[in-house]
Amino acid sequence: MAMTMKLNIVSAEKEIFSNLAEMVIVPGEMGDLGILPQHSQLLSILKAGEVIITEQGGKQESVYVSGGLLEVQPHVVTILSDTAIRAGELDAHSAEAAKERAEEMLKDQESEINFAKAEAQLAEAIVQLKMIEKMRKKKGGH
Repeated sequence: MAMTMKLNIVSAEKEIFSNLAEMVIVPGEMGDLGILPQHSQLLSILKAGEVIITEQGGKQESVYVSGGLLEVQPHVVTILSDTAIRAGELDAHSAEAAKERAEEMLKDQESEINFAKAEAQLAEAIVQLKMIEKMRKKKGGH
């Protein structure tokens, strides 16, 4: 039986995942990080992207995070994010609408603050849409 670690993914609203995992891949600020059981202690900033979880037994699951913090202890990994959504719960229509709103805000460019906010929202929507497309390909859908 493979070694495992406790993985907790928590959003501002609720706990998204709390179970044993054999491995987790997270979107670190400087690139993807692969975490295995007994990884050395680590604290890192996460960017918006896909968290890939290999659960005990080999089953894989994906979770979208809007960024956040990663804390690694020898037997426990914790991901804190404002927004965390299981890949199966992502809504393509909402993500597409968010992308369009962000693109409109970018065209308007009233202020630096709005521009930065629109860029961040656009990046999040694009990541969500990419994850949805990836899931559809895995399922053999359109």
